[in-house]
Amino acid sequence: MRVLIVGGGVLGTMHALRALERGHEVVHLEREAEARGASVRNFGLIWVSGREPGPDLEVAMRARRDWERIAADVPDLGFRGNGSLTVLRTPGEMAVAEEFVSRPDAAERGTKLLAAAEARAVNPALRGEMLGALWCEQDGAVESRTAQPALRAHLAKTGRYTWLPGREVRDVGEGWVRDDTGQRHEGDLVVLCTGAALGGLVKELRPELPVRKVRLQMMQTDPLDERLTTSLADGDSMRYYRGYQGEKLDELNAAEPQPPVAADNGMQLLLVQRLHGGLTIGDTHEYDEPFSFDVHEDPYEHLRQRAEELLGRPLPRIVRRWAGVYAQTADKSLVVHRERVLPGVWLVTGPGGRGMTCSPAIAADTWQEVEG
Repeated sequence: MRVLIVGGGVLGTMHALRALERGHEVVHLEREAEARGASVRNFGLIWVSGREPGPDLEVAMRARRDWERIAADVPDLGFRGNGSLTVLRTPGEMAVAEEFVSRPDAAERGTKLLAAAEARAVNPALRGEMLGALWCEQDGAVESRTAQPALRAHLAKTGRYTWLPGREVRDVGEGWVRDDTGQRHEGDLVVLCTGAALGGLVKELRPELPVRKVRLQMMQTDPLDERLTTSLADGDSMRYYRGYQGEKLDELNAAEPQPPVAADNGMQLLLVQRLHGGLTIGDTHEYDEPFSFDVHEDPYEHLRQRAEELLGRPLPRIVRRWAGVYAQTADKSLVVHRERVLPGVWLVTGPGGRGMTCSPAIAADTWQEVEG
């Protein structure tokens, strides 16, 4: 089978990987010279923490195993199963964590509640005040800015993979696409992984697509002069991820509301150390379009202060700041929006903030449905 994949982000690249694993030939088209969207503007987290029980957690756990297996063949992904610590600084946050680890799926996630001294033993860089931390053994990370090129280099070794950057697909039909150079590409199956590019061709195919856009802000520092042995989150991540929902979270929100800047910007702190030592820090969430074209300083200042409070030291110099937009399915019961929009043409989009984590399993599930 000859498969045409549109979209060079991590979701499209993982669909290419799955197609090649099945012995197919792949032609992979991307409108930019290199993927520039949410796939490179994220933390590189493989994030099991806080996934909602059900499909969300099941897909994330399966994808976590997939990432480790894929990384054995593609070491340039920079995969590390470093786990994470969600730092707890208030009694309300501790109560949410205690409720969370009492649930039946805590062992599957590799999650347990640590006292402050135990958390510092796991990650000695945590020198700020805390009551304890949630340890999640299953969390991991890859280098998001270089993952797609590393994967493509691996795919090219099959001799059945063609990468065509700088080709914007303008038209599609059963078994073919036409790009903006006028070239028509023939195949047996078309998979559209267009990310947050939901206008143009996608809108023509699916005018009322139940997918929304989300805008975020993030930043990165110069290298830190010590190694962080885990990824880090703060207690606000428990307000964001649906897996923490419950009575104790309701009590936390009522008794310990977020600071206004965090509440107004849908904020949590996530922090990942890159292999070169710099820290990727975020993030905010903006849901109402049209989005601002500015990056706002108050959220960055809040994130900087919170990160310094956890580490108990000043951050290195901030060297870059950026905004990004990802697509999120409107149906909270779904991990991704997957739909056959024409005979032999599938649209896969809207994984939200779980795209980097879940893409290997999402792609495998697409093939199950296509072949199904």
